[in-house]
Amino acid sequence: MRTRQDGITLLLTILLLLGVLILGASAAKLALSGEKAARAERDRHIAFQAAEDALMDAERDIDGKAGPGRQAMFDSGRAESFVPGCGRGDAAGLCAAGEGAPPAWQAVDIADGPSASHGQFTGADMQTGQGPLPWRRPRYIVERLPYKAPGAPADAAPAYYYRVTVLGFGAREGTEVVLQSSYRRTVDE
Repeated sequence: MRTRQDGITLLLTILLLLGVLILGASAAKLALSGEKAARAERDRHIAFQAAEDALMDAERDIDGKAGPGRQAMFDSGRAESFVPGCGRGDAAGLCAAGEGAPPAWQAVDIADGPSASHGQFTGADMQTGQGPLPWRRPRYIVERLPYKAPGAPADAAPAYYYRVTVLGFGAREGTEVVLQSSYRRTVDE
């Protein structure tokens, strides 16, 4: 005696396969999202390391490791190299901190403006553009800011420290990291 089957087994099998397909697609999407996040994090680390290297390069520049012409620009009596909107040419990246004006790091386009490139004045080398390397050299600006040492007489000439703002780039064009540091020269002024 034959029993009539209404196809319930086929329907259950199709539903079960559909559930497995949805689970598999979700797992694949989750794996791709994780890989994308890991790649973005690696790229951010590359940009961060490039920015740290540029901070050290800027410190060498400020301390006079770039040569006598550039070193003279940082002498305490010579403020003419630090101009509003930042200098160009030999004074690239040297910015004046104007009274009441926004800080240069907020007003200047560090990526493509009058900033200094890593190694431009110190001769430091950095490879770029291949594999896990930054796609371009990091850039920096230096702002000269006055301060009075604790206990100094009120009429004493101010000493200066420097606010260095750096823009580092990752392996992909869209990844950028900004670092900022305050630095005082280690050489006698």
